[in-house]
Amino acid sequence: MIRIQNLTKYYGTFKALDRVNFEVGRGEILGLLGPNGAGKTTTMRILTCYLAPTAGTVRIGDFDILENPRQVKKLIGYLPEFAPLYADMLVYDYLRYVASIRDLASSLREQRIAELAEICGLREVMHRPFRELSRGYKQRVGLAHALMGNPDIIILDEPTSGLDPNQIVDIRAIVKEMGREKTIIFSTHILTEAEATCDRIVIIDRGRIVADGTAETIKSAGRLEYQLSLQGVDFAKVRRHLSPLEGVKDIQSLPDSGEQELRIRLICSRDNRTAVSRVAREQGWMVTEFSREKGSLETIFRELTQTDQTKDNKKHRKRRKR
Repeated sequence: MIRIQNLTKYYGTFKALDRVNFEVGRGEILGLLGPNGAGKTTTMRILTCYLAPTAGTVRIGDFDILENPRQVKKLIGYLPEFAPLYADMLVYDYLRYVASIRDLASSLREQRIAELAEICGLREVMHRPFRELSRGYKQRVGLAHALMGNPDIIILDEPTSGLDPNQIVDIRAIVKEMGREKTIIFSTHILTEAEATCDRIVIIDRGRIVADGTAETIKSAGRLEYQLSLQGVDFAKVRRHLSPLEGVKDIQSLPDSGEQELRIRLICSRDNRTAVSRVAREQGWMVTEFSREKGSLETIFRELTQTDQTKDNKKHRKRRKR
């Protein structure tokens, strides 16, 4: 349905997208994740023909976005982060206006507006002006706008930004319902939302894709995470023997545990439990737990999108402590 190849975008000398490649299938819900400035909104604006790429190709269905922008726009419903609404306009009047510019047949407009009022939960506010609506209801109207022409593809930029938990659940339910028939791309900073809603996740950082797959495959790809607990041991001795081993990230002393108890976190690319167990056996340590942990999407996201500046700052702080 959507095919992106070597997509590159410059703003002056700043490279916002750097040879981005991914595809989205028909009926798939794709979550686009990334920190601020990663390139999510730029990608969406190019897909909707709002921006032209500097290089690369994008095909929506059978159409190229540069060669056939009008045909592409007919296939897409787009909700930017802040829906373009008119403060003094009534919701009903606005949806009639959207129906007209979407070129719906006059005989079908009332039926379609009624359907969207039901789908998006707008019945109670149809005759209220936008200035009286909450942020959640404004987003619902934006969704109705995006759905008006019954497009095959829905693109949503931060659809739950600024909403309270109840509103987020409502919008998420609408997106899931739409995903049964539509291809959906939406960006979000709420990782639990992406994990609960999306069939697939693409993580973008500084204009490049750093992960692409289901939440489960991203959490497990290329990494193994373990938790080791030791009891009645000397902290300095444990650190001296385990720190040189691959993947030892954190050694913590547990307070109020009676005997000295340590918890060690390991993240590595290969299973090194044998090496760790051998050291523990040679030193006569009491192992109370050694278990495989499932990495959280939040942890993976932070590791994949941590900027060089952040890493440099951490190194600088460590040097100052010394």
